[in-house]
This record gives sequence, structure tokens and C-alpha cells, in this order.
Amino acid sequence: MRLVTFEESGEYRIGLLKGEAVIDLNRLHPDLPRDMSAFLASGAFDLARQAEQAEAGHFSIGEVTLKAPVPRPPKILAVALNYRDHAAEAGYDIPTIPIIFNKQRTSAHGPFEPVIRPPESEQLDYEGELAFVIGRRCRRVPRDRAGEVIAGYTIVNDVSVRDWQLRTPTQMMGKSWDTHCPMGPALVTPDEVGDPHNLTLETWVNGERRQSSNTSELIFDCFTLVEHISTAFTLEPGDVITTGTTKGVGLGFTPKIWLKAGDVVRIKVGDLGHLENEVIEETNTGPVID
Repeated sequence: MRLVTFEESGEYRIGLLKGEAVIDLNRLHPDLPRDMSAFLASGAFDLARQAEQAEAGHFSIGEVTLKAPVPRPPKILAVALNYRDHAAEAGYDIPTIPIIFNKQRTSAHGPFEPVIRPPESEQLDYEGELAFVIGRRCRRVPRDRAGEVIAGYTIVNDVSVRDWQLRTPTQMMGKSWDTHCPMGPALVTPDEVGDPHNLTLETWVNGERRQSSNTSELIFDCFTLVEHISTAFTLEPGDVITTGTTKGVGLGFTPKIWLKAGDVVRIKVGDLGHLENEVIEETNTGPVID
């Protein structure tokens, strides 16, 4: 299945992407949650599978706006330097344990929505990545049971403001700007993905291919990451864990190539679909206090 969060007539709902059609699960089952984290926690997969088999679709994909599959994840956790070639281009040693940092949940963004280039920095960069979403509350999950807690897989662009990222050891400030975690277009369930560790990963900027690799090159695979992270704290339905990027980011070029307004970043991972986000200048730069 390909689970999506979509907006139609000003409302967010949970749906299934079926070819070029969207099945509205909330229309079929009004009591189902409209928030993906709550939907995953409800364990309503059987209802969703029945709908996938029985329904042709309520909307064409052009009639709705696809949002991030998990619009406000409880946590967004990311892995630094998880491909050897990216560690090399960034000038770092190969990690011996996963390097984990977080992106703030407010950075979550839709798969086709514009990414903002903030006025505070010119060092805006892209990172095409495979991500997975937790489906069950869990702690201390051994690697051989990690598949039991993964609801599905998606694509993330770990957009990075490099000078803000590298000025402090935590990286968080450069990784968490609003709109800087486009994801989607769907949450694809493991039975449809097959082996998550044999997926092509490609990134284009303005039609030029900048990144090309395979998730078989991950230093720490998805199951190892579940084991490692859940040792320290509880993972919850809707948590997004994005697994790291390969070489070819703007930071790795000489001279460095930063994103600018008008650039379009397209990321494809296996058959999960693709992201395509245009970079725009941020225009509302004054205080926002609600």
C-alpha cells in the first residue's frame, strides 16, 4: 500500500495512492484518525487493505494536494555520514557507530511544495535520502525484529543550511529550518518495497544528476538503526528516521554549489516515487507571533 496525507477543500485526510487516483479512507471510515501518526497507532491496516482492493478512487491525484505523509512527526531523527563516499567528500572518518541528530518536526514539508532559502545564509544544500516511519511504540528492539516496527518507507530531502549546521556539534540548527524536510510522496508499506537495502537513490538539480547510489551502500542499515536508536529511548508511531545521504551534495563540489532561488531538486528512491521541490526566497522575514 501507498499511504498518503492529502489536502482537499482545506482539510487534511488519510488516503491511499492507487496509480493516479487517491482513495479517501476518511470518507469510507469517518471514525478513522485524520492524522497519520494516530492512524498508524490505530492499527487500521486491514481496513486500508480492504479499501485498496474494493475502491477505484475518489479523486485524481491532480484534484488534491499531497502533503508530507506524516505532516507533524513526533520525532524526525537523521543519520550523519552513513555512506562512505559522502563521509569522504565531507572530509570525515568513516563512523564506527551511527551518528544521530534530530530535525525539528516543523521542518516537515510536502513532496512537491517549495523549499525556502532563508535570508540568513547562502549555504543551502540538498541531501537525497531513504527514510522509514515507525508504526508501533517500541523500545530496545533487536535488529532481527526491527521489521516488525517499521510501518513503511518514504523519501526525504534533508535540506541543510551548512554554515548553521557546522558551527555547532549538534547540527540541529542547520537542519531544522521550516520547509527543510520535504518527504513523500507516500508511505510505502514493506510488503510493496521488498528489500529496503537494494534501492537506487538519485538526485537531480535542474535536470543535472548530482547523486547516484544504492541503499546497499548504507554503513548502518535500517534495522541496525532501529536497534541502536531504540536502545536509548522509546520510538512512537509516526516517528521518521532518515538514513543519510550519498556523495554529490553541493558541499562536496569545488567550488561549492549552493542552491539558489529557482533551482528545482528532484529525488527518486527505488519505486517509492519522487520528490520535486523548487527553491524560493523567503519573503516574510519579520517576526511571527501567533
